[in-house]
Amino acid sequence: MCGIVAEYGTTDCQGLKRMLDRLVHRGPDDAGQVRVGGAWLGHRRLSIVDVDGGHQPFSNASGDVWLVGNGEVYNHAEVRARLTGEHTFVTESDNEVALHLLEEHGPLGLGELNGMFAFVMAAADGRFIAARDPVGIKPLYWAQRGERTRFASEMAAFDEEWQRLVEPFPPGCAWTPQDGLIRFARAVPEDLESMPGPTTPGAAAPPDVLRGTRDALSGAVERQLMGDVAVGVFLSGGLDSSLVAAIAARILAERGERLQTFAVGTDTSPDLVAARQVAEHIGSEHRETTYTAADALAVVPVAVRAIESFDPALVRSAVPNYLLSEFTAQHVKVVLTGEGADELFAGYEYLRDFIDADTLHRELVRTVESLHNLNLQRCDRVTMAHGLEARVPFLDREVIEWALRLPAGFKLAGPGQPEKRLLREAFDGWLPHELLWRDKAEFGDGSGAKDVLTAAIEEEISELEFELERDRVTPPLRTREELAYYRIFREHLVGVRPELTLSRFATA
Repeated sequence: MCGIVAEYGTTDCQGLKRMLDRLVHRGPDDAGQVRVGGAWLGHRRLSIVDVDGGHQPFSNASGDVWLVGNGEVYNHAEVRARLTGEHTFVTESDNEVALHLLEEHGPLGLGELNGMFAFVMAAADGRFIAARDPVGIKPLYWAQRGERTRFASEMAAFDEEWQRLVEPFPPGCAWTPQDGLIRFARAVPEDLESMPGPTTPGAAAPPDVLRGTRDALSGAVERQLMGDVAVGVFLSGGLDSSLVAAIAARILAERGERLQTFAVGTDTSPDLVAARQVAEHIGSEHRETTYTAADALAVVPVAVRAIESFDPALVRSAVPNYLLSEFTAQHVKVVLTGEGADELFAGYEYLRDFIDADTLHRELVRTVESLHNLNLQRCDRVTMAHGLEARVPFLDREVIEWALRLPAGFKLAGPGQPEKRLLREAFDGWLPHELLWRDKAEFGDGSGAKDVLTAAIEEEISELEFELERDRVTPPLRTREELAYYRIFREHLVGVRPELTLSRFATA
């Protein structure tokens, strides 16, 4: 996992080096840069795989095409085997397959990749391609100013005079100077057809659906355990992270290894208790860290700056995640998380009000397509702030395709039924019953962050201040808590335009 900076139409190499320096937290192990064909590529590296030539930017054998990448390509070996041209691979890096894929097939070839990534390629003959994975798991921002187009992994990398032009690079798209934006894939395939099934709440999924769900998620976890370093799991004790941990523990046990799990919370948070129980059941090497109200309040400014957002729900979950990432980075370089399960299997409380399968399916598709600058933005930033890579098995392309092919009727909760019933039934026996069927709690709630933060933050701002400042952004700020976070955001990102760069949850 890394940080990248690039520019097409380069005239200011020193300015680009400054940008790269602002991303040192994303890649503390190494740095590299190259100017080629009127473009500039820069890279900060976090070493996940010990391979010769892992240093970036890397080039083809003739040295006339270069690429920087941020992310992981889980099916790189299969894609490499399918290439038909004469390609000399210089490294064993999974990212290098993207360089040769782009050489052979151009931007549309990226649709073959299963992974999380942002890539920028430049060639001596003037070719230039920037691209981002279909879900938007990995970040990429861009800004165009005259004849120059800049790219970076975080908004804070851009100089202040560029910030007002910054926008998120659209997921599933590539950009070339000649053709502009080209879509190579979508988070949810356009031709996706649902299996036949029930359309009303409460229907039980048949064994083949449960088995397919179990196999899809297990396959994703196994793919995402790749690497030469230990891979841990963020374990909240909730359903999603507990299932990821249970699967990973079984896979590693077959290799003679023991999974490491990590949890965070206040002394009285229910998440810590549940995480301990899950860890004991799956036999993981479990570590936990606690925080006080003072700890949480102290980290708010740095967490807001890290996630580059002021949405209250996002900040409340970011604070404990930031502390957990800081703690976890002392032990491993990679973690798996449970992000994405709620969007695929209808885990949010408001989705219980849906009684029509088609309407629910459309809402699930919308939430998956909205993840890139909400939950995934928080997930990437709080981990990379500490040089820690987060992977998200539920958002593996094969899991997304499987889950959204399932009839949404299986996900409609009937009277007295819990959310994500299908997922729970698919993994019956993998966790103790009371943990498998534990009620859902938002991470910011279960870890204790909401109790700690909201009231204390709102005490700092009067109702008069709120009324005077709430219209400083569009749409307006909704609470005094949100105004407090907005002030931190604005001080950090002076020129960034929230209406162009951010999403916010429907409720604060």
